Amino acid sequence: MTDKRVKECLALLNELASKTSLSEEEEFIMQENLRNLFDLTGDPNYITWVGGIYYGKKKYDLALKYYEQGEALGDDWVSIGLGYIWYYGRTGKVDYEKAFHYFSKTLELKETGIKEKDEDIRRMKQQASYKIADMYKNGYYVKKDYGKYVSMIEDLYDRVGNEWYGPRSDIAVRLAGIRKEQGKTDEALELYYTAREDLCEYLRHDRFFGNLNRMNWLVNDIYELTEFDETEFDLYDLFYLLKDEHTVTFEYEGETHEIESKKTEEGMIIRFDEKWYKDIQDFFAKANLEEDSLEYCYPYIENMEVNA
Repeated sequence: MTDKRVKECLALLNELASKTSLSEEEEFIMQENLRNLFDLTGDPNYITWVGGIYYGKKKYDLALKYYEQGEALGDDWVSIGLGYIWYYGRTGKVDYEKAFHYFSKTLELKETGIKEKDEDIRRMKQQASYKIADMYKNGYYVKKDYGKYVSMIEDLYDRVGNEWYGPRSDIAVRLAGIRKEQGKTDEALELYYTAREDLCEYLRHDRFFGNLNRMNWLVNDIYELTEFDETEFDLYDLFYLLKDEHTVTFEYEGETHEIESKKTEEGMIIRFDEKWYKDIQDFFAKANLEEDSLEYCYPYIENMEVNA
């Protein structure tokens, strides 16, 4: 009976996690399910997980609340989330000392002997490693050391190898930036394209705003090194193309759809068929084709053309 209740709670939490925003009633339901899960299992990882859900919805005060509860109950996995909270000052205050502490703590995580959990631990350690590398690059809390940054990123990329499901895209982008500074344009572009391919797969299953931001930066980085070709481009190239006024059409399952960017005093707004979005990020975060996100439909979008 307990296993059935756990599965029911998890299913409901996953359903709520997939929503862009939550009503007050849904917030209450999620928190009740969390309490039930913890009562049934005693596992603080569920508390950390809900903190991650709130982080993805940009409710950082609640994310911090649940992360800190998870930490108090002995969940070591929460360290990576707390590192990001303090590194970016998500609740209004940047604290690089705390960020360095939590990223370093992530690197101390021990393997469990359970394959799936150990894969997650390895990925978290890779994330923590490149964030610590960033801190050496920028001189955040630690002494600025660009050489150390380069060696850490090169070593990390060698270790992730062909493993796309992890932070390879973030590491590849950093190494691409290094190669660009070294004048190795072809190698930089190859790394950017590797990162882009990985992000496409991530975004098919999760519209996490951080990955959308990364794709935006990545696409624009690519077109600093190569010319945009209006005869051959895809969905994510709109991050670059729609910075100016354009109308674009594409086909999906035999139907034609239209995207328009229009300049206003507030900035560039986006129309997708009959619906308007406040900017390109809002468009990618919310636009759907029937019941599926644009990102999920990405592999099946065809014949994308610039019309104006």
